[in-house]
Amino acid sequence: MVHVYTGNGKGKTTAALGLALRALGWGARVCDVQFLKGYPEIGEAKIVENFPGRFVLKQFVQDASRSIDEAKVLERVRATNEAIDYAEKIVSGGEFDVVILDEINNALHYGLIDEARVLRMIESKPVHVELILTGRGAPSRIIDVADYVTEMVLVKHPFQKGIKARRGIDY
Repeated sequence: MVHVYTGNGKGKTTAALGLALRALGWGARVCDVQFLKGYPEIGEAKIVENFPGRFVLKQFVQDASRSIDEAKVLERVRATNEAIDYAEKIVSGGEFDVVILDEINNALHYGLIDEARVLRMIESKPVHVELILTGRGAPSRIIDVADYVTEMVLVKHPFQKGIKARRGIDY
């Protein structure tokens, strides 16, 4: 089936990783394709080694800082196109039971990748592949074809009080 975790609240990637952890517990193979994240110091990158051959994490953006200049925009376009190429191969190959396309909705929202291409990937995926798309601003056509859609709503967040992201909790 196809899952979409979207919205402005915290927890989209966390929900996807929770599902991945559950699947790993049952012996499944998981691939996490991170479209707009390039942080080596995140919890999910640290647990890959605990599941050799069963949990693969692939990052495409080398610098995920929020400051953007023209060179960084071009780098993001290149990186997200590499990510969608990789994602198509992984999904269609059927080697993994769960595939997370982390922050793909953001890439779609910003026009970095073609929505029709993502829809074709969803429609042609092998039946046994559980596909998870995360990120803010999920397009309505993606929502329409999904089986599960959850919108994370921001009610309150420590960042609003100036509290920075915490290791092991937020990343």
